[in-house]
Amino acid sequence: MAESLRDILEAAARGVFPAADGGVTVVPQHGERDAGVIAFTAHSVVFTDEAEGWVRETLGALDCDPLAAAMHPRFLTALAARTGRAVDTVDVLLTGAPLPGRPALEEVADAGHPRVVSAGRRRDGVRVWTVDGGVLVLGRGVAGRLEVAVEVAEGARQRGLGRRLVAAARRPAGGEPVWAQVAAGNARSLRAFQAAGYRPVGAEALLLRP
Repeated sequence: MAESLRDILEAAARGVFPAADGGVTVVPQHGERDAGVIAFTAHSVVFTDEAEGWVRETLGALDCDPLAAAMHPRFLTALAARTGRAVDTVDVLLTGAPLPGRPALEEVADAGHPRVVSAGRRRDGVRVWTVDGGVLVLGRGVAGRLEVAVEVAEGARQRGLGRRLVAAARRPAGGEPVWAQVAAGNARSLRAFQAAGYRPVGAEALLLRP
């Protein structure tokens, strides 16, 4: 039986990646909301409900390094046009193993909290915790994985708060890995995640619905 996107992500969280053979795996979307591309080392995964034949034909028509084809701007643009979606930023995809215990933060129960509303556009089951100068968000994103996002106030930056928040996100995970998407140019955030025990596993481009 062919692997699903969820199977591929669960394996990657354990350190088991698609073969670094220069290939492309095409799998159906896990749900209607999320389509896109994940690039692992020398292997890409395109998750879309479009025909696999169209995906491979479009990739094959590109005049570029085959290893980079699935993340090439022309392919992402063509896939967006085909699906009626818009290409989001290309992010570094990281994952962190769960930790025992509970975060020393205050959970927000207000469903109308701005961070709950904002995260709810891309995630399900959103939970929010706050601490002086920072906000931690957890929710179900691509293929049902548990995704983290943090926000640190301007006056609280460069004090290690971001690192403490993303480390705290690994505590209420219920025994499953936590995933993060970080813009490739956001070196400060990448350093915070890595210092908190997250490891990069690939790059991801999501295609968003209007």
